[in-house]
Amino acid sequence: MGEQEYPLEYAVISRNKVYAVHLVNAASKFKVYSLDGRLLKEIVFEKPMSVSNIDVYRDRIVFTGESFDTPSSLYLIDTVEDVYQKFYGVEPLIKLSVEEAWTTSSDKTMIHMFIVNREGDIGGPCSGIAIVYGYGGFGISITPLYLSSLIPFIEDGGTIVVANLRGGGEYGEKWHRMGKRENKQNVFEDYKAVLKYIRSRGYKTVGLGASNGGLLVAATMVQAPQLFDAAIIGYPVIDMLRFHKLYIGSLWIDEYGDPDNPRDREYLIKYSPYHNVRKGVSYPPTLVYTGLHDDRVHPGHALKFVAKLEDAKAPVYLRVETEAGHRGASPMVKVREYSDILAFIYKTLCSKNMEYIK
Repeated sequence: MGEQEYPLEYAVISRNKVYAVHLVNAASKFKVYSLDGRLLKEIVFEKPMSVSNIDVYRDRIVFTGESFDTPSSLYLIDTVEDVYQKFYGVEPLIKLSVEEAWTTSSDKTMIHMFIVNREGDIGGPCSGIAIVYGYGGFGISITPLYLSSLIPFIEDGGTIVVANLRGGGEYGEKWHRMGKRENKQNVFEDYKAVLKYIRSRGYKTVGLGASNGGLLVAATMVQAPQLFDAAIIGYPVIDMLRFHKLYIGSLWIDEYGDPDNPRDREYLIKYSPYHNVRKGVSYPPTLVYTGLHDDRVHPGHALKFVAKLEDAKAPVYLRVETEAGHRGASPMVKVREYSDILAFIYKTLCSKNMEYIK
């Protein structure tokens, strides 16, 4: 099979054939090979899907798959015909259309994204508003995932954009290295490009990211506030000169750099959100949320950032979770958290169209 353009995620053997799962533009694709490496067939899914837990059971390939409208479900591939079918799982609550689009970053790198809408032209109070989600770090690939917490927004006409930025693992380790340490600014440039593209299509944009994604949204918002109609920043890494002194932050030095190293400090301070908030700048309405018991990203990052934004007279709101840690720990915590996130979006951008709701 040799080295491929797209990362190899899993491979199993059945009936003298190799069933390999490649990550192709951030979605899982099955390719069937002979034992001597000849490509025999590609198994194409109806919609972009994330595949995991692949195994062999008798003459079948068994795997779990998740897509934007379907939670993790069990699928089978008949290795005689090489066709797949859902074996166990719930049906989608709503039908979604998934578009794949590309835009060009500041250095001409092509950036891929998924654009998710409810099928049909339904209108609604959130029509014309796009939540733009990104992460861009630690070699983590952002692949199709079930959008359970955002279904109410989609039902009301909203759009979800999932951006595949450098720093992730969507195109292998090289893609990751292009967005880490001294190359971190590439990630923010990629995100800006996606925001510009979505805005060029007539959407208002809401930036959404948590943890390293919170850093993404915060840094990009500080650098280019005009690209946001609202920003939602969760459990964020904000102070890039002190992250290594708080909780497990020292473990992230390989990803971000060492603030105690003068060379690394030079590029870290250039994008550190905490150090680049400026007075007299018109920042968008911003919701920052964190947890007092977060043992990964110290809540001080979020609290300091909110204080800086308040000092700059920015319209900022703070949500502090008192019962859980990093990104919530129980379904009820997540329900309350996303209720507040959706309330912020509706209050900030959807409320002018609320005549749709009678």
